[in-house]
Amino acid sequence: MKAVAYTESLPIENDRSLFDTELPNPEPGPRDLLVRIKAISVNPVDTKVRMRRQGSAEAPVVLGWDAAGIVEAVGAEVTLFRAGDAVYYAGDIGRPGSNAEYGLVDERIAGAKPTSLSFAEAAALPLTAITAWESLFERLRLPVGKARSDDAILIIGAAGGVGSIAVQLARRLTGLTVIGTASRPDSVRWVEQAGAHAVIDHTRPLSEELARIGHPTVRNILSLTATATHWDEITKALAPQGQVCLIDDPGALDIGKLKQKSGALHWEFMFTRSMFATPDMIQQHHLLNEVAALVDAGLIRTTLGQNFGAINAANLRRAHAALESGRSIGKAVLEAG
Repeated sequence: MKAVAYTESLPIENDRSLFDTELPNPEPGPRDLLVRIKAISVNPVDTKVRMRRQGSAEAPVVLGWDAAGIVEAVGAEVTLFRAGDAVYYAGDIGRPGSNAEYGLVDERIAGAKPTSLSFAEAAALPLTAITAWESLFERLRLPVGKARSDDAILIIGAAGGVGSIAVQLARRLTGLTVIGTASRPDSVRWVEQAGAHAVIDHTRPLSEELARIGHPTVRNILSLTATATHWDEITKALAPQGQVCLIDDPGALDIGKLKQKSGALHWEFMFTRSMFATPDMIQQHHLLNEVAALVDAGLIRTTLGQNFGAINAANLRRAHAALESGRSIGKAVLEAG
């Protein structure tokens, strides 16, 4: 099968940072779906793994975890899907990725593709939707329901892939005031269109920006990027007995700053369930089906930001470069040729 891979960690400007190749077709295990991949999206984890994980000529690394496609075959123990089903998923970081013609995914972490979306539109959603859902409703344990609440949630980096869906989920499924951060006019508009009640500028002190809009402190903070940069302001803006969830890799943080406020710190990593084959691994299947239902009901929209064209090394290098620039909005998507 055709695939895009690499053998050594190189700057994305180097032609060998990602290259086109041919690899054997994968064979499904007992709980696996063999999926003909129709579209993929690129996430920050792709660029991080590219610079951390080395391959070899005998074992090149195939990146990519978000995918949407058609089930070609199923393993002997599969019960949730059958050949011909359209699915979408975020995959398992310990397995070869989706930058290929075919991919394998455990049925317990795949969902039925939203029927109202194209494959490209659907591929933009899985990893970020799982991350946002688990952050909001499993880590922060936000109450689901539209009962009026005086509480608010601050989403730092709201114009990115996770932020774009987190804003929508928080606005549609909770009664909280949803505050997003963005710094450029186009990213501010994107966050407003996603449903944020207010948008503040994360290049300015967060506590001052929150005070400006009448929310000097907030009980819930979801930090999606630059947590280390914002940490002092995060702990200053957090309300007593509030909580923070983060998804990035900030290095050392002075968590002692949370003590006086009895603040709670949560970490979200959407690959945990598949990495450790947790007993509740199938929750990601149910979660993706719930997101698909919300999309098909018109309550949630795709977070596709830019379509980079056909799945090949040149276009994937462009998509990686866009993410590494730190200025991308929404999700970068590519489609099978």
